[in-house]
Amino acid sequence: MSVPPQMQLRSAMQVHPELVPAFESLPPSSDPYEDIEGTRERFHKMLAAFPADRTGVSSERFEIPRADGSVLTVEVYRPEGGADTGPGQDARGAAPEGAGRALPAVLHFHGGGYALGRSLPGQDRAAIALCRELPAVVVTVEYRLAPEHRYPAGVEDCYLALGWAAERAAGLGIDPARIALTGKSAGGGLSAAVALMARDRGGPAVVHQSLCVPDVDDRVGADEAADAEEDVETRVTTARDIQRAWQHYLPEGAAAADAYAAAARATDLSGLPPAYVLVCDLDPLREAGLAYARRLMDAGVPVTVRNVPGAWHGFEMYAPDTRVAKEMTAHWTGQLRAALYPVVG
Repeated sequence: MSVPPQMQLRSAMQVHPELVPAFESLPPSSDPYEDIEGTRERFHKMLAAFPADRTGVSSERFEIPRADGSVLTVEVYRPEGGADTGPGQDARGAAPEGAGRALPAVLHFHGGGYALGRSLPGQDRAAIALCRELPAVVVTVEYRLAPEHRYPAGVEDCYLALGWAAERAAGLGIDPARIALTGKSAGGGLSAAVALMARDRGGPAVVHQSLCVPDVDDRVGADEAADAEEDVETRVTTARDIQRAWQHYLPEGAAAADAYAAAARATDLSGLPPAYVLVCDLDPLREAGLAYARRLMDAGVPVTVRNVPGAWHGFEMYAPDTRVAKEMTAHWTGQLRAALYPVVG
């Protein structure tokens, strides 16, 4: 199939033929930070118009105290009929032992450039799907968002949630030996960073890190973004978009990120949990994701890599029913399931 020149997003790479109709329907992208509250409001209105199917899944919200007296909200999704913490428990009290079987747990960190992407209560589609299909207890984390709350607020919230889930594993019906981290884009970056924090701070134990189109390097596209024409209309995530997100996430005046902001900055990747790294051909995050995967391998960490040909960052939101999107989701889910339900020889 012939693809118009404007759809050629990377040198010698083109949009996958099955994804061309979805690409052609994409609206022009804009700067979400020009009105970040408006951007979030529009995103939530879109979510509200298409409620998630919660069949077979229940959820409960908890508040975790931070050191400064504020609270972090998490939502715990579980398969109906699985372990039950009992009603009316909050993060400050000890929930009773669950009557059901202990399940593996997945800490799910949403994407959205560290600035948006939070689901409506009880409506996290990725969490619901994982909860149902793995099955697993899935903890979604409403971490503080940039630019109001710059690094390290968001990643510290994610680490706090991991510690909370591990500490209360029995009451939440979680097997503490099977806790994984996952997220897409910024959520993938947070997963990688939390894995580093857990290693460096002596726990909690993480059995797997699933990094989907992860944003792990603040240097991605810095030169391209500087040279980009400001009036160029784009439909997909570009290097300029990635740089814009980092500019709003990192502390004002920061010359460079540290390893807990951008995991690719870490000098030592040994001792980290096995990883899954998913990248897309036409994504400006692709090369950094592959480089991080290679460095993990070189450090002795078991890694599985998946590249989606002819796909752009977040393509599955616009083409969920395509074979390409379904195969990508099945592979990601299958690898996470295999990590949480290992075959014992």
